Amino acid sequence: MVATGDWRVSANCRNGDPDRLFVTGAKQRAARSICRGCPILTQCLAKALDEKIEFGVWGGMTERERRVMLKRRPDVTCWETFLTTAATREAHREAVPSAPMAQPIPISARRPAAAATSAGTPIREAA
Repeated sequence: MVATGDWRVSANCRNGDPDRLFVTGAKQRAARSICRGCPILTQCLAKALDEKIEFGVWGGMTERERRVMLKRRPDVTCWETFLTTAATREAHREAVPSAPMAQPIPISARRPAAAATSAGTPIREAA
């Protein structure tokens, strides 16, 4: 359950050494794994993006990954709204099965098209 006031009390990283999230290089992969399954992942990432926090792993993303997001979406003014909306859309997409895609009809199974005419003269199709 996520706390409604201070969301940080529900974080996976609330216990333990905070320095484990402020590492470089290959150690960042291990730091990101702390975030896996965290109930406040979206709020944490949004805070880091909204406040342009430059260091550490926040919301399961490294500073480099966050910089890429900020460059790709300079139009976003509130990351929490943006991320929450995107997550809601994704959950809805998974919950509502889409209609099966129509399969194309093989050329060999198609009926010959009616003879087209141009100025009253039938145009013959190549055999």
